[in-house]
Amino acid sequence: MTTMQTGPKGLLITGNLLAFKKDPLQFLRNAQAEYGDVVHIRFGPSKHVYLLSDPEMIKEVLMTKQASFVKAKGLQTAKAVVGEGILTSEGQTHLRQRRLIQPSFRKDRIALYGDAMVKQAEQMVSAWQDGEVRMISEDMMALTLAIINETMFGVQVVEGFEKVAHAVEVGMKYVSNKATSIIDIPSGIPTKSNVEFKEASQTLDKIIYDIIEQRRSHPDPGRHDLLSMLLAARDEEDGTGMTDQQVRDEVMTIFIAGHETTANTLAWTWYLLSQHPEAERKLHQELDSVLQGRYPAVADLEQLPYLQQVVWESMRIFPAVWVINRQAAEDVEIGGHAYKKGDTLMMSQYVMHRNSKYYEDPDRFIPERFAGDLLKRIPQFAYFPFGGGPRICIGNNFAIMEASLMIAYIASRFRLRMAPQHPPVEPEPLVTLRPKYGIQMVVEKR
Repeated sequence: MTTMQTGPKGLLITGNLLAFKKDPLQFLRNAQAEYGDVVHIRFGPSKHVYLLSDPEMIKEVLMTKQASFVKAKGLQTAKAVVGEGILTSEGQTHLRQRRLIQPSFRKDRIALYGDAMVKQAEQMVSAWQDGEVRMISEDMMALTLAIINETMFGVQVVEGFEKVAHAVEVGMKYVSNKATSIIDIPSGIPTKSNVEFKEASQTLDKIIYDIIEQRRSHPDPGRHDLLSMLLAARDEEDGTGMTDQQVRDEVMTIFIAGHETTANTLAWTWYLLSQHPEAERKLHQELDSVLQGRYPAVADLEQLPYLQQVVWESMRIFPAVWVINRQAAEDVEIGGHAYKKGDTLMMSQYVMHRNSKYYEDPDRFIPERFAGDLLKRIPQFAYFPFGGGPRICIGNNFAIMEASLMIAYIASRFRLRMAPQHPPVEPEPLVTLRPKYGIQMVVEKR
């Protein structure tokens, strides 16, 4: 059993941190290409990080030996926003929360939201003028926020909705900066970002706790939104439900994880289709032939295999979640290598999804590669846009359904082209993988 120490040589004090922060995606790809499936990276004087790019090792960390790990600094920092939600909680707390929430995300339950999703898309594009330039990345963010708002709370717009959107944005930036900072400034010190974040948190808490209190005091058995399901959920082992704080934490988790990631997937998909007219033509052909002008419904998705391939390929090239980190809670052996308690193991979807070992011409957008049974032929963790193991994203079916319906509805009515003189499109790896300067497109009626 060995401890692997090969990796890019860093600076004396900061190690590889500055090179990583300058361009995380390229840094990780270069490191994997040069040093192989286990790369030793140092952040600061004593933080040891190992980039794993072997599907079997990733499986050990996320599945077979997951009990030896806890979530690493980035997600611990996210607790400041989402509390002890399903994304950040550990051990028994996580297992119980997952048991309580799982039924709300069953395929039959989320299928009920399909019509609401399509209505939101219809409402948004009704404002689009043929030939106008729109910031599509912002439109998609607004669209998925409206969808999560309606499916979560069962209303078109919660009062203070814009405040929620702004507060969520402040929270995401705060978590991203704090997670990659060497100097950990305590939250009690009134720096500009700490003060902004505190105000944003108070705004979110007030709005969400008010809604929870309202629902608890006026229960309506006819409601089928996610919040009603969370409030009604009972643990099958002891019959207890969630406290207000647990409900708040799950609402925040679903709110953040549920709109930001899908919005990015949609923005990237429009960009990729605009760069690949042949793929766009095939998609339009399939949509026209199956839908024949009518609105898409959940039942149609099985008849739209190329649409499915487009979504999968988009998530391969630009995975919304681009890296997963786990910290060893004890000394542990993974793939024959020894890791010490406190070491961080990093697994990057961005790196794995562009690995030529598993994908021919990995940087090219080729939806057809998913035809047949590619996902059965490649190892499980060569493609893992939603993570994996007991902590696999609970909303994965919701996200795929939402992205597919939005693309089906919009692409059957519009063709989206890059705006003239658009700056180069590049990904920005924050908490999620966003288009750095947004994506501006000309919308043309079909």
